[in-house]
Amino acid sequence: MIINERDLRHQSVVEAAHRMMTAARTAPKAKGVDIIEIALVEEREDLEKLAEAMRRRSEETGFKFLLRDADNILQGEAVILIGTRRHTQGLNCGYCGYSACGQNPVQNPCALNSIDVGIAIGSACSVAADLRIDTRVLFSAGWVSEMLPWLPGCSQTIAVALSASSKSPYFDRKPKEQK
Repeated sequence: MIINERDLRHQSVVEAAHRMMTAARTAPKAKGVDIIEIALVEEREDLEKLAEAMRRRSEETGFKFLLRDADNILQGEAVILIGTRRHTQGLNCGYCGYSACGQNPVQNPCALNSIDVGIAIGSACSVAADLRIDTRVLFSAGWVSEMLPWLPGCSQTIAVALSASSKSPYFDRKPKEQK
């Protein structure tokens, strides 16, 4: 049997995404408390839903980078979403800008939760690099994904777009104009 790489590209990216999700899950967390959530968006229909939501958000906000990033995720094979549930760690560290956890308003994130997401993203992207999968970390796609029911109760969601093509679609990106 002869198998052309182009015929398994999507499957290869999805397999890499599974390993990336494991790396994100096993990444160190503040005080060992695991409050991150991870999801894989791999179906073309779901990627298109995310891209369309990004275009709508661009119209609402005027943020043109959302248009570029929406097109960008459609050039790849999948997107991993990593978000966190808010959970103050009770350290009263002041890293969030308040001297005690009890003073931090509910709508304001705990800084350590943000750091956990960042470490998880770094761990996931290191696996992608080892597997030669191109990535782009996109706060834009993660931010807009919070309007969709994919990671309920999560905030500070960051997206990692994935591709395996002859040239990474995530570099040499040109700004988009609203239509």
